[in-house]
Amino acid sequence: MKYFCQILFLSLSFSCFSQGEANIWYFGSNAGVDFSSGNPYALINGQLNTLEGCATLSNAAGQLLFYTDGLTIYNRNHQIMQNGTGLFGHPSSAQSATIVQKPGSTNLFYVFTIDYEAHANGFSYSIVDLNLDGGLGAVTSDKNILVLTPTLENLGITKHANGLDFWIVTHGVHNDSFYAYR
Repeated sequence: MKYFCQILFLSLSFSCFSQGEANIWYFGSNAGVDFSSGNPYALINGQLNTLEGCATLSNAAGQLLFYTDGLTIYNRNHQIMQNGTGLFGHPSSAQSATIVQKPGSTNLFYVFTIDYEAHANGFSYSIVDLNLDGGLGAVTSDKNILVLTPTLENLGITKHANGLDFWIVTHGVHNDSFYAYR
């Protein structure tokens, strides 16, 4: 298992090298990894304390922008982002959050959240504007916008064929339905 993890981290660092947006990861109990140098190294300054889903985003240069466990968003200074608490993710959701830049925008980001399986908050989103709070970002009034409930705990995101938009896919509960949103 030890060698598998080393190979996994090594291969991820190669695939992330040219993608600065994925250079820094925060997860678990205050843990993180920085892939910026090509040699991954541990970070211990994260604020997350989660056993399952979380998401981190850096800019193209690999500088941390913000991260979340689906409940709370932390800015690049590891402080709770303005209006960044009370999101609809869940600590026991496999993919409680994921982050996508709003197509055509340099400062707006969608934070998609998934509640625990089949619970009322389902699949929702909030918008972060990095121009707010002196450039540290804040969650706008577009917070916890319900898209679908109930859902399973998983999200899939892929770039649209037009090269600009994204497809967000989730799965319903007690049915065979996949739900795709552009």
